[in-house]
Amino acid sequence: MSEISRSQAHVHRDAGTAPRGPGGPHGAAPRGAGAYAPGTYGSRPRSSSSLAVGELVQAALPLIAAWLPGQRWYAGKGQAITALHPLSATPLLTGDPAMVHLLLRVEHGSNADIYQLLLGLRAEAPAGIGPDALLGGLTHGPYDGAALYDAVHDPELTGRLLGHLATADRFGPLAFRRTPGPGLPSDLPGRAGTAEQSNTSVIFGSSFILKLFRRISPGTNPDLELSLALSRAGSTRIPRVAAWFESRMEATEPATLGLLQRFLPDAEDGWELALDQVARLKGDPSPGNFAVEAHRLGRATAEVHRVLARALPVARLDREQTGRLATAMAERLDVAAAAVPALRRYRPALHTAFRQLTADHLTGLTVQRIHGDLHLGQAMRTPHGWVLLDFEGEPAKSVAERRLPQPALRDVAAMLRSFDYAAAHLLAGAEPDPELAHLAAGWAARNRTAYCAGYTAAGGSDPASSPELLRALEIDKAVYEVVYEARHRPGWLPIPLTAIHRLATAP
Repeated sequence: MSEISRSQAHVHRDAGTAPRGPGGPHGAAPRGAGAYAPGTYGSRPRSSSSLAVGELVQAALPLIAAWLPGQRWYAGKGQAITALHPLSATPLLTGDPAMVHLLLRVEHGSNADIYQLLLGLRAEAPAGIGPDALLGGLTHGPYDGAALYDAVHDPELTGRLLGHLATADRFGPLAFRRTPGPGLPSDLPGRAGTAEQSNTSVIFGSSFILKLFRRISPGTNPDLELSLALSRAGSTRIPRVAAWFESRMEATEPATLGLLQRFLPDAEDGWELALDQVARLKGDPSPGNFAVEAHRLGRATAEVHRVLARALPVARLDREQTGRLATAMAERLDVAAAAVPALRRYRPALHTAFRQLTADHLTGLTVQRIHGDLHLGQAMRTPHGWVLLDFEGEPAKSVAERRLPQPALRDVAAMLRSFDYAAAHLLAGAEPDPELAHLAAGWAARNRTAYCAGYTAAGGSDPASSPELLRALEIDKAVYEVVYEARHRPGWLPIPLTAIHRLATAP
């Protein structure tokens, strides 16, 4: 998930147990089975355990081209698909049902992305599968009449996927890997989460959750890299990593395809908790002390930053590098102002704030690995305290960009913006109400202060000691929000613009 504030209620809210699929042996291709190569043929799945993967993929491409643009996680919205190029097609299960893992290069306009698909194939579509998961019926070749669908919506097939993770199987370019520890169940069916995300989550009972990365880039996904580092360091501030799988993708550095972690069945979404408190402002100016939770969340954030700083390299930007950091922020502002005219009158003041960042850090800045996309929707309140999720960073950026060390206060600034969003959510689309706006602003201010105090108390760098850095990072985040809201939710544009006004006029 990598959206702005609301938007990020985590799939943990979709907890539940899917119906068990049929038992029996896996029926998968043997360990070491190769991926699709042209000229591999077989019989249709309803009558044979073999799988003509090449013919299947070619028959499926027209259905995929029609289905893909409608998926929540598809990045090429508004651009026609001009070409589809299968990079690898690996059978994970043969017979009826069958399952094929597909990495597909999709060209749209002048851009191209690689997507991960799990294709299910049955003589008849599985009962209960929704229309959004059904690609359609194949109409020619040895699979004529078979139903093709997104396998993540088939509990039997997702259970087989968990089995491959449990036994650390390998299929051609695909490698399933486990962390040391108690064995994983190999026959637990999984159900796809319903929350809107840029990836797909599959929940296995109340024990595990698998994140399938849909848009794939070569290299280790930061979510796996940072979650593994924190798990190996014994951090209790994240769900423990249990397994993952990857593909070498034409001999490049392995690309992370999926991450299996412990599920948090008793957790509450931080965004929803905050909204619940804010909503009570309408009838009670003192709706409870969420600031206590904000303080605890600040402590949890600092603890994660401290572990990451011990586990992974920390660097020091010199003055010139700090200047380049400020220049990049200024350039993003200029691009945003060109797209959103309402920003233009604030440009001089905001540019001054960016220049001040360099002037006030003559000896440079310390940078480290951070969450990269932190907000209330990425935090879960468990009976044992706050847990942070989704260390993927902003999916719009490349993996290389997301793996760059950053000032730790970038995460702090992002969470401060999230408190603003939670408070302003109460006002979005409603008639102006000065009294309610005053209460909402006070709620945000209390929680911003409490969060920073908790962060400092747990050993994080005191945000108050670097006001120019925190201001610049918060501006940078708000500028991003302005562009996002202008494009996707114009009715919410006043939320980040109000923050821009405050940050531009701050003494």
